[in-house]
Amino acid sequence: MRIYTRSGDKGKTSLIYGERVAKNDSRVEAYGTCDEANSMIGLALSYLKDENWDGKESFMQVMHKVQTVLFHVGAELATPSGKEVMWKLKEEHIKELEQHIDTWDEDLAPLKNFILPSGHQASAALHVARTVARRAERTAISIEDHANENVIAYLNRLSDFLFVAARYVNVKCGGQETPLKADV
Repeated sequence: MRIYTRSGDKGKTSLIYGERVAKNDSRVEAYGTCDEANSMIGLALSYLKDENWDGKESFMQVMHKVQTVLFHVGAELATPSGKEVMWKLKEEHIKELEQHIDTWDEDLAPLKNFILPSGHQASAALHVARTVARRAERTAISIEDHANENVIAYLNRLSDFLFVAARYVNVKCGGQETPLKADV
């Protein structure tokens, strides 16, 4: 399979089923932003390769599943209205994120103030992934004819999940959170 096709050289790309749209179409922006968040999660996980803690393997499996689901969310966003979605995001995917948030949150000190993205490299990268997921959510909202309401809810919950994951990694890897100071 050849990597380059030259079919996008004039600013158009194909959605699933071949419909051609501008590369700045809201669908392309949304699934591209999901891809960006997914890549940032991958970067965060690469920083954990030499780290060890009880439960790391489980954490990594959860994160890889989230990456896979996020890839499918991008595919769903790339499917034009009225066409069959090959893999459809379900409410159970949102509930899985919530379960992991609740489980990991048990190991975290309660927040008493805002924190700045900081600490272990993986934690900082997960904070970046969180902000990219928020952008993906905002962009997906702009798709006027998107039918699956679970996509918006998933992206919303994903940013919460990544926030807690970043804090959890800091605890497990000895990273320090930086509290926001009111006086600057």
